[in-house]
Amino acid sequence: MRKAVRTGAVITAGLVTAAALTGCSGDGKKSDPDGSSGAAKSSQAPGDSDSNSGADAAALEGGWAGKTDGKAVVLSVASGKAVLVTEQRACTGTVKDMGKVMLMLKCADGDTDRTTGSIESNDGKTVVVSWDGGTKDTLAKTEPGAIPSGLPDLPAS
Repeated sequence: MRKAVRTGAVITAGLVTAAALTGCSGDGKKSDPDGSSGAAKSSQAPGDSDSNSGADAAALEGGWAGKTDGKAVVLSVASGKAVLVTEQRACTGTVKDMGKVMLMLKCADGDTDRTTGSIESNDGKTVVVSWDGGTKDTLAKTEPGAIPSGLPDLPAS
């Protein structure tokens, strides 16, 4: 029971942080017609093609969710900041462009499995993150303001 409560608390805290980072304020503003953010547009030089989107840190902006080994993984990126939430932990940090887009995170519980990750691919719909701890996450883009599906239920109090 105690583990379920901790897991629920970690997931809730991570989702609240992710929502704050991605600006889920519900202000009613519409995104650009092509669905991209201004940051993503401004970072592309004229003539760049979408095939290079995996090499652009701004292309990682937004919410991403999926399952790895049957466990939910949620990544949220906004303004160079990142939050990663799994069923066991929450990690926060930054996105860095080091010739390759990298996630540099620190987990609240000190775990190091998902602290340094490189973006293997990002086509705007699916991102693949390869972590130094050996894990590889394949995550799908989520709708702005939507809570990803497939997360475990929070325990009843």
